[in-house]
Amino acid sequence: MIILQWSKTQILCLMILIYIGINYIREGNRLNKISASFNCSPIFDAFYIITEVAVLFDGITACTINYLDRIPRIVNLLAHLCMFVSYEIYVVLLFWYWVSVTVGMPKGKWVKAAYILPNMISVLLTIYFLPNLDFIQGKYTNYSMGSAVYVCFGSIIIYCVLTIVVIISKYRYISKKKRQSLAISLVFIAFILALQIMIPESLISCMAATMVTISIYLSMENTDIYGLEHYQHEMVMGFATLVENKDDNTGGHIRRSSAYAVLVAKNLRKNKNYKNVITKDFLDNLVQSAPMHDIGKIGIPDAILQKPGKLTQDEFEKMKEHPSIGGKIIQDTFGHLFNGEYENMAYQVARYHHEKWNGKGYPEGLRGTEIPLCARIMAVADVFDAVSAKRCYRDAMPLDECYSIIKNGRGVDFDPDVVDAFFANTQKIEEIYSSSNKE
Repeated sequence: MIILQWSKTQILCLMILIYIGINYIREGNRLNKISASFNCSPIFDAFYIITEVAVLFDGITACTINYLDRIPRIVNLLAHLCMFVSYEIYVVLLFWYWVSVTVGMPKGKWVKAAYILPNMISVLLTIYFLPNLDFIQGKYTNYSMGSAVYVCFGSIIIYCVLTIVVIISKYRYISKKKRQSLAISLVFIAFILALQIMIPESLISCMAATMVTISIYLSMENTDIYGLEHYQHEMVMGFATLVENKDDNTGGHIRRSSAYAVLVAKNLRKNKNYKNVITKDFLDNLVQSAPMHDIGKIGIPDAILQKPGKLTQDEFEKMKEHPSIGGKIIQDTFGHLFNGEYENMAYQVARYHHEKWNGKGYPEGLRGTEIPLCARIMAVADVFDAVSAKRCYRDAMPLDECYSIIKNGRGVDFDPDVVDAFFANTQKIEEIYSSSNKE
């Protein structure tokens, strides 16, 4: 037991990692069922394993380096080699993990090779400089110093910088939750790395690896979090479909109009005027908000919603109340179940999706950019699906006529930029239209 006194910190970190691993394995089946919906990364498995290996060898070297008179130098060197290489692999896997869950894995072979090259060089340099490693006696514990140590630290710094560069280049396309988790990880690494450099005999590198793994697990890989988001989305879709059924519809309108809206938003993001507006959080909130746009129809009598003929003036005035009803429902009920940004967007989509660019819409008669962007996007998606799908009072219109309605509404009913984004990819529009009609 005396020999373990030098690696108490590493043992504690290993126990924490084992506990996380047990929970992660127990949650594995559940995670696989929902991970595809939230872009989870399979790299986490390898990352977790190498973290355990690195911390294990960190603990081993913390012991062996304090018994230089009993343990041959070659054994110490091999243990340090395993530790250095493990940490170097750890940091490159951490880099790949963050790239995969934020901006996505690069497709080009040369880009991938460029990302891996610093790691390969650092491993080779570590092996080359290892024989010259010095074992220094400190006040409380022995520690290693030399070129191999500097190479290992240099590799960590290089990949932290690479992570920052890649993430900053795609900052607007990364959700706030992932940005926060990434920031926490980088702070842990920077703080402990600086402390380790200033106080070499502290031997606390394992704490950085462990804390980063805990942060990633709790914020990114924990199935309770993903499960909650998954069930929230299912609840929204279920309730929206239930309301849609009042309109003699099977819920196809919700799926199609939501898909059209997200597609338009992604196309609009390519417009330089909107690149700072349509962020990853904007798109995520739109995915959740779009299905709620007609939720106010729950307050409209079935006799009006399912009337096979043209509505009377009084009936139409009653129908025009559904945006206001929907906005109030979201504010009073659903908004409190989600974050404030979602509540605001869901309210705007529900209340303002019948406003028109020329100010002749309802319920408030907003004009131009007074109408929230999410509602301007939803307006185009909603109208296109309304005219291209069969309704209780008429058959579906041919696609050419549907396209003409959207084109003719450019600058009149609809935001010109949104209409242009709609027509930027009509092939995808027709794929959404065709796939829904096959159901």
